[in-house]
Amino acid sequence: MTSPQLQYTLQTLLEQLSEGELGTFKSILRAFPLEDVLQKTPWSEVEEANGRKLAEILVNTSSECWIRNATVKVFEELNLPELSEMAKVELLEDRQMEEVDNPELGDLEEDLESAKPGEKEGWRNVTDEQSLVSRNTFWRGDSDNFHDHVTQRNQRFIPFLNPRRPTQPAPYTVVLHGPAGVGKTTLAKKCMLDWKDYNLGPKARYAFYLSCKGLSRLGPCSFAELIARDQPELQDDIPDILAQAQRILIVVDGLDELRVPPGALIYDICGDWLKPKPVPVLLGSLLKRKMLPKAALLVTTRPRSLRDLQLLAEKPIYIRVEGFLEEDRRAYFLRHFGEEDQATRAFELMRSNAALFQLGSAPAVCWMVCTSLKLQMENGEDPATTCHTCTGLFLHFLCSRFPKGAQLGGTLRALSILAAQGLWAQMSVFHREDLESFGVQESDLRPFLDRGILRQDRDSKDCYSFLHLSFQQFFTALFYALEKEEEDRDGHAWDIGDVQRLLSGEERVQNPDLIQAGHFLFGLANEKRAAELETTFGCVMSREIKQELLRCRANLHVKKPSSMAGLRELLCCLYESQEGELTKAVMAPFREISVHLTSKSEMVQCYFSLKHCPDLEKLSLQVAKGVFLENYVDLEPDLELERDSYFTLPNWARQDLQSLHVWKDFCSLVSLNSNLKFLEVRQSFLSESSVRVLCDHIVRNTCHLQKAEIKNVTPDSAYRDFCLAFIGKPTLTHLTLEGHIEWERTMLLLMCDLFRTPRGNLQYLRFGGHSATPEQWADFSFLLKANQSLRHLHLSANLLLDEGAKLLYETIGHPTNLLQKLSLENCRLTEASCKELANVLIVNQHLTHLCLAKNPIGDRGVELLCEGLSYPDCKLQTLVLQQCNITKRGCRPISKVLQGVCSLTDLDLSLNHIGCGLWILCKALENPDCNLKHLRLKTYDTSLEIEKLLEEVKGKNPKLTIDCDASGEAAPGCCDSFC
Repeated sequence: MTSPQLQYTLQTLLEQLSEGELGTFKSILRAFPLEDVLQKTPWSEVEEANGRKLAEILVNTSSECWIRNATVKVFEELNLPELSEMAKVELLEDRQMEEVDNPELGDLEEDLESAKPGEKEGWRNVTDEQSLVSRNTFWRGDSDNFHDHVTQRNQRFIPFLNPRRPTQPAPYTVVLHGPAGVGKTTLAKKCMLDWKDYNLGPKARYAFYLSCKGLSRLGPCSFAELIARDQPELQDDIPDILAQAQRILIVVDGLDELRVPPGALIYDICGDWLKPKPVPVLLGSLLKRKMLPKAALLVTTRPRSLRDLQLLAEKPIYIRVEGFLEEDRRAYFLRHFGEEDQATRAFELMRSNAALFQLGSAPAVCWMVCTSLKLQMENGEDPATTCHTCTGLFLHFLCSRFPKGAQLGGTLRALSILAAQGLWAQMSVFHREDLESFGVQESDLRPFLDRGILRQDRDSKDCYSFLHLSFQQFFTALFYALEKEEEDRDGHAWDIGDVQRLLSGEERVQNPDLIQAGHFLFGLANEKRAAELETTFGCVMSREIKQELLRCRANLHVKKPSSMAGLRELLCCLYESQEGELTKAVMAPFREISVHLTSKSEMVQCYFSLKHCPDLEKLSLQVAKGVFLENYVDLEPDLELERDSYFTLPNWARQDLQSLHVWKDFCSLVSLNSNLKFLEVRQSFLSESSVRVLCDHIVRNTCHLQKAEIKNVTPDSAYRDFCLAFIGKPTLTHLTLEGHIEWERTMLLLMCDLFRTPRGNLQYLRFGGHSATPEQWADFSFLLKANQSLRHLHLSANLLLDEGAKLLYETIGHPTNLLQKLSLENCRLTEASCKELANVLIVNQHLTHLCLAKNPIGDRGVELLCEGLSYPDCKLQTLVLQQCNITKRGCRPISKVLQGVCSLTDLDLSLNHIGCGLWILCKALENPDCNLKHLRLKTYDTSLEIEKLLEEVKGKNPKLTIDCDASGEAAPGCCDSFC
């Protein structure tokens, strides 16, 4: 199995490429001899992938050796020497590093052995200081060595700390970016120590730390004063130090926390480090390389400030800090719990909630989850329900930290106001004066500080923040959920938007942090949770919040059922609430819903909401790749395992078994909702087990489906199972089966039963996407004879060919055949089969609609068809001949038919090179005896003369509508309108 570390390394390298360079990378890569799995991967997935996704695709489809060698070679061909050298270092020379638990420790021991007596003490001081950084930045109960491993993984990409890195003419600017709380500050501080102390030599090196949390309210000062604030002992030496800028590392930590108006960082750029300026000007000058141009810069920020950095920094190296990867989180849980069974159980519970698991990349959230679940386990409680939603987990953690009846409602409310105001201002750090403005003293905060809800910044003692940004979002939701006091009712709500603004799509685009706060607000609308908060803190929760959420539901940008992103957001919020009545009220207007399931968590959320949507009539379903295993194993969804047996299964098997259990609940919607009439399953990656689960609900008597569309699903055997499920379904009238269908004897027998069952009432069949043999088409045609209910037959995009078509015409041409609409679009037909088809038009008195689009029947084929159309007994009303290689010659027989006794009312001749044949057609169209009402003439040939001619025709025949578009583009699914 490919190493997760390799994926992280590859991703970091690819994210250094511009969009154009990444496209060239893919093009060069494709020319290489690809490995088997990568060859079978749709190249469209590779083309659409960003750097992160491309790394994921490569590690999931190729061996480590191939990835390492191919990446280095592609970088060389791209003529990017710096990245090429970086790739060699990280992918080739350092591959052995992944097999060592703590390689830097080994190097350190070697250096200690060879160091001089005076230097050994220096190394020990460095080690102690690094340990102090970890203890001061991470959370209680954590291990220094554990976090060293996490920081080392990122630190390897910082060039000025790696002597094997290629040098560049200009000093480096490195940007560490990532979500809140993933360890950017810890990594930056460790880099400072390495810069100063790991490279012992005759010349000292200096590192200065500028925390934007504490600088946001600092008045004007000089740059020299700014960097000496935290190191007063260097005050007298600052001029000499700044004169040697190449030996200086400056860390600008938390750029996103700097409270500045737009454009402030690029205003009044200054290069004089003795001249007083506002702090934003000094930082902007530093990043613009006007101030200390030779110094090394290390900037940490959340993604929202990257755009500003792009305007300032010159050729920065962007490094995404991921925080805890999955294996890190697993190891963290094991260290925290100590007992493996408990750790595994807790870890699986967190992973079952995708949103919570994603938050777990932050160490603080991992600590919170472990603390909460461990307490429940120690009290003999089942922690499973706690992890169902993020709100449930956060609420349990908060309430479990305080005794019942703590009577801290006033402080809770003040903190919620502070959190909301900060979130709307996109600030997560609060100063002492912020607290005082709400009448909150530091003593009031002590219970929340002691219990880990709040943090006091170790570098800026007057600054406070919540445990994690997600906890600030939780307290923001509390602001809206708590009963408003008198000053709030008077409109004194500070700079905080109302619920409608909180849930509006426009606000969330500007401030994505509001999204999770909205989720928490729905979660706090749950009456049981509100009661728990009231009991614990003595606060009063609003009884109007549900009605307010109902009034604002439209603001979740769900304009229509096809708004997939908006619907996903709505379903996520409703699941967070766990309130059936609220969900039922919100879902009441929906009659059609289209869902795209990309994870087990989304499946859970959809099921919760859709089971409270009793009036749902149409469900369109798409299942992404990876939700179910692709038949590596065939697990029975009803399999019940003892707990010990369950944990002996491989991780992938446990995940698939969990998905199948959730899928079983989801599929019950098909059989339990009596109003559901239309089911569409399209572009879905299923498994044999998941298909059987869905089919089991389809065959039940409580399932009343009338229409079913199965399009492009895997595995191929799924069509056989679906076909079997639909046999004898008395309510089913419309069936679509499209994709790679295995036309085997089993499938043939099932189709036979589907057509001949006495309980069947199938009226519409769309069957496409396979290449059967002539013998198999003969069998299919034979089956049609046995069916008396079928009225619409759509065989588009099949390899029917003339032989198969002639067999089909024999069946359709029988006088007892009742077929009304037939589509043979793109079936590789030629003029050779048109003679038999003309006979069908004469004999079959029921056939009224025929589509032959995208078949090269040519002028001779049209001539043969017109022989059938000219018979008085022909009842055909609609004929589609789009893109059939018709020229001027083919227009003559058509014109003759239109001027005679003809039943045609709709004719499509688009995308044919008819040229001046249009004049021939227009003579027929001007004839008052012409019955044609709609003519489609999208053509490659157009001119002002042609447009004038068509206008004259419309004037002489006002009942005729002519659709003529000079774009020459065919409308997709040209036969869908009638078949």
